[in-house]
Amino acid sequence: MFFLIGFLVVIGSVVGSYSVHGDLGVLFQPLELVIIFGAAVGAFIISNPKSVLGSTLKQMGRVFKGPPHPKAHYVELLVLMYSIFRLSKAKGMLALEAHIENPTESQLFQAFPNFLAKHGPVEFVCDYLRLMTMGTDNPHEMEALIDEDIEAHKHESAAVAHAVNAMSDGLPAFGIVAAVLGVIVTMSSITEPPEVLGGLIGAALVGTFLGVLLAYGLIGPIAKNLEAYGEADAQYYKCLKAGLLAHMAGHAPAVSVEFARKTLQHHERPSFQELEAAVQEAPQVS
Repeated sequence: MFFLIGFLVVIGSVVGSYSVHGDLGVLFQPLELVIIFGAAVGAFIISNPKSVLGSTLKQMGRVFKGPPHPKAHYVELLVLMYSIFRLSKAKGMLALEAHIENPTESQLFQAFPNFLAKHGPVEFVCDYLRLMTMGTDNPHEMEALIDEDIEAHKHESAAVAHAVNAMSDGLPAFGIVAAVLGVIVTMSSITEPPEVLGGLIGAALVGTFLGVLLAYGLIGPIAKNLEAYGEADAQYYKCLKAGLLAHMAGHAPAVSVEFARKTLQHHERPSFQELEAAVQEAPQVS
């Protein structure tokens, strides 16, 4: 939503201001756009491994959505952790086995659809709860393992953001390539009258214009957006980490969830009263 608004502001400001004194038809140069964007995409494919290419396609759609983990999702996450910890305290860790082996069919996880839709966090939670059911009881070892896991997630997200940012850095250069090719076309028509040459020169310069505009008005902001999404994902995992470690240390469910709540930023963090009210409505799962 905000991405689209921002992009429309960029295009409106640039093209709208130009249209006051310039001919918009001159800016319509589809072949130069093919040269610039096609070369940039080709270079992107050459410079990145298959894993990054696949992750980029998956993550690109997130740019057009809102925040990946809004406050309501964090409330749901905290209530889910409370439900898990309460069940574990009441019936032991082995009571969680049926839920973590098939979370999509679990009555426990089905009560929290926003969380269940997040494949990575679901796998994250189930993996560490499974380790606990298998007898892992050292919080320090678990913390080191979780930190490595979160760092791996951050590295994957950062690789995508870095790749898209590198593409942005290359776009002005490809714009120059398109402009130079336009100049070559112009020079081959040097005998044409001035009004024809003027049009050819103007069309050539559009290549530089498009390269810079695409770099700083579209692809660069997308890279920053993807970077922000990666940081938001890492924060979501850190919230899970705090709750899991507190539970592992033997704290009561309400205390463990409070540990997790405290890791959140203020605009995402529910108040103690909001969380307490949500927890009281948590479904009873056996």
